[in-house]
Amino acid sequence: MTEPLDLSREERALFNPAFMALVSCRAVQGHQRDQGSCPLPLAVTAAVMALQPTIRALLPGTTKASLPKWAEDNQTVRVLMAANAPALASMVRPGILFALQTDLLSLDETARLHLRRRAIPATINGTSDTVVTIQKTAHMLGRWLPTGGSTATTLTLLGVRP
Repeated sequence: MTEPLDLSREERALFNPAFMALVSCRAVQGHQRDQGSCPLPLAVTAAVMALQPTIRALLPGTTKASLPKWAEDNQTVRVLMAANAPALASMVRPGILFALQTDLLSLDETARLHLRRRAIPATINGTSDTVVTIQKTAHMLGRWLPTGGSTATTLTLLGVRP
């Protein structure tokens, strides 16, 4: 059995719509780099994963790693996602809504997100190492998660139900 999500005070303070919008935008930015518009469930999943310190510690150092093999080798991730994704997704969704309302992101009729050109800086920076790490992780996950196959396949590998 895994422990419930254990976040520092600083990490809990980050759960505001503006930062959640930025994290979601980083995931979409990473996805758009290689794949084009980002499926909404993938953006939420990338943000949820980036927010979890335990998952960040398990992630590979490269986007060339096989997602199916990594998921098989790191079954803990499925347990963490099952335990933490519902609560974290409920924090990420207002961030995506904020990004849509402020025109950082747009959503098309196929539920794919588009990051407005120059909506966020290309350079990732922040007020703390945690802020920078979460953003970099979301960006990496936006690029890497689609390598697992379709969105449904990727979510299944991670133990997430859309």
